[in-house]
Amino acid sequence: MAALRLLAAAALLLSLAAAGLAATGPGDVAVYWGRHSESEEGTLRAACDTGAYTTVIISFLSAFGHGTYTLDLSGHPVAGVGADIDYCKSKGVLVLLSIGGQGGEYWLPSAQAAVDVADYLWNAFLAGSSAGVARPFGDAQVNGVDFFIDQGATEYYDVLARRLYGYNRYYRGGGITLTATPRCAYPDQRLQGALATGLFTRVHVRMFGGDQQCEWGQFDSWDKWAKAYPGSRVFVGVVASPEADSDAYMSQKDLYYGILQFAQKEPNYGGLMIWDRYYDKINHYIS
Repeated sequence: MAALRLLAAAALLLSLAAAGLAATGPGDVAVYWGRHSESEEGTLRAACDTGAYTTVIISFLSAFGHGTYTLDLSGHPVAGVGADIDYCKSKGVLVLLSIGGQGGEYWLPSAQAAVDVADYLWNAFLAGSSAGVARPFGDAQVNGVDFFIDQGATEYYDVLARRLYGYNRYYRGGGITLTATPRCAYPDQRLQGALATGLFTRVHVRMFGGDQQCEWGQFDSWDKWAKAYPGSRVFVGVVASPEADSDAYMSQKDLYYGILQFAQKEPNYGGLMIWDRYYDKINHYIS
């Protein structure tokens, strides 16, 4: 197993050498999983077995805030995901659940709704339990929650973050990792209040998705995020294939010379966020 990990790491460094990254490496690599069928992107376990990712983000809990919760994994058999979560964690891979997404029905109409969502996440996916709350992944627990808030009202996500963070009192070691995945243009109004709490370990800045000022390696925009949240590790979020977003796609060379050679100098540079496992699989961008 150790030999396989060494081979995977060596392959990753070789693939990035042409882009000038061989000396430093890209840092941590997070990937979104769950937006394509299992036949297209493979299982969660298979993603972790690549050795290419230090974090896998399950996406998405796409409906919440109004008493209804929907977990949308694009047809993946949910029954096997729990065992895969435990397997990934045993390999040292951080596993997060992302809430929100680019579709679905979610909003927080009140502070109480935010509290209710936090309590649901605790009981359904983290270390809690409550009568009447189903656990889609069984006893398996994700390491934390990613905020991918791309629609709806902006209020009360700070309440949600504080309530989730408060559950850390039940952990002796570790705890709940909170991450945010904002749009590239700074600031992102939907996440500004939540990020102001200072509770987010990581910020994955999406250098894609239609923000023209952020396409093709606009370091200045990313740098605003890094300087605004010095207490968080800030990631460069990229699409792994032109099929995902042809306007925003950057080759590894363009990624390095457009952003990474500058971003890696920032003390809170965290690594890369890859959208997503399917596109990475077909294009071999990282994996």
